[in-house]
Amino acid sequence: MSRTSRIWRWAGLASLVSTLILLAGFVYAVSDIADPSAAAGHSPAPSSQTEPAVKAGDWDVTAIGDSLAKGTGDDTGSGFARRTVELFNKEGATSKLINNLGINGLTTKELLPMLDDPGVKYALQQSGIILLSIGGNDLFDGTEALTSGQQVPSQAEIEAAIEKSSADFEKIVAHIKKINVQALLVYVGLYNPFSDLEGMREIGNDVVARWNAMAMKTLGEYEGTLVVPTYDLFTNNASRYLSSDHFHPNGDGYQAIAERMVQSIAR
Repeated sequence: MSRTSRIWRWAGLASLVSTLILLAGFVYAVSDIADPSAAAGHSPAPSSQTEPAVKAGDWDVTAIGDSLAKGTGDDTGSGFARRTVELFNKEGATSKLINNLGINGLTTKELLPMLDDPGVKYALQQSGIILLSIGGNDLFDGTEALTSGQQVPSQAEIEAAIEKSSADFEKIVAHIKKINVQALLVYVGLYNPFSDLEGMREIGNDVVARWNAMAMKTLGEYEGTLVVPTYDLFTNNASRYLSSDHFHPNGDGYQAIAERMVQSIAR
């Protein structure tokens, strides 16, 4: 083989190798653009669509207000607050009841200054859900006399109670939302515990309907609020859902409220 032939042969091989290298580089570049992680030797990151959604109920809960918030009448002591948390957790959430600030006999007038207490404010600030129950004692003051039939409030007394307590209720809602604007504020609507008592059925139904309408209007002015109705649960079900004091729910009554809460919050 002549010297000239060998030169041309090596030149051809060199040209072929250069072409293959350029082709490999081109393929790598295309692969890197299409899938950077694969080109780098890593498996693709999992899609965000495969991550579990945050469940309604993955929040710390605080209850505040009157004896219903406390759970009075429930033999287990759970009330609707703890029962609501338990229902959330049964559905796979990780909620816990961090505070129950319910006080027997509390009225709107008495609750309002409590919201300035540093401990109460701290508890509300740590909560994702705030359960509020208030107003029953304002409208149904003197329940022992009412259940014995010795006292029936006049229309004028009812009007005065609604007007005064409504103003305090509006301040309570505004104050709670100021303390924790991010929390979901859930108000437990009132029911008429005397719907089976002659002389109190019509009056009680009227005052409860008016109060609940006021509550819905008040909370409707804020984001992150919810009113859970309970009136229909106790109508014609007093013997099933009321405790022996004929005012507070029993365990079954609180369970019905808790189930209604979970349905309302999670939907």
